[in-house]
Amino acid sequence: MQKKNSQPFSKAMSDFFNVNSGLKMKLAEYRAVNGWHEVLGEGVSKYTRNVYYRRNILYVQLSSAVLRAELLMNKEGLIKKINEYADAPVVKDIVLR
Repeated sequence: MQKKNSQPFSKAMSDFFNVNSGLKMKLAEYRAVNGWHEVLGEGVSKYTRNVYYRRNILYVQLSSAVLRAELLMNKEGLIKKINEYADAPVVKDIVLR
């Protein structure tokens, strides 16, 4: 017996997220928070205390003032990399505390 309406799982998930765009954005926001640790690596994660997302802004608490100053100089690049990791332009600004 052949299935006439079969499609790959990735296509089915893509169609599902296209219909449920709110869920797609929530998933991208979650990936943006996790992307901080993935994109910047273990060295920066060691000095990161808390990362959370609210209203298109990624808030990051750091324990090193030197690292904070260095990351502030490259904020636009960080936003671009995190948005690429999240597969959506969800982060408009990063606040480093």
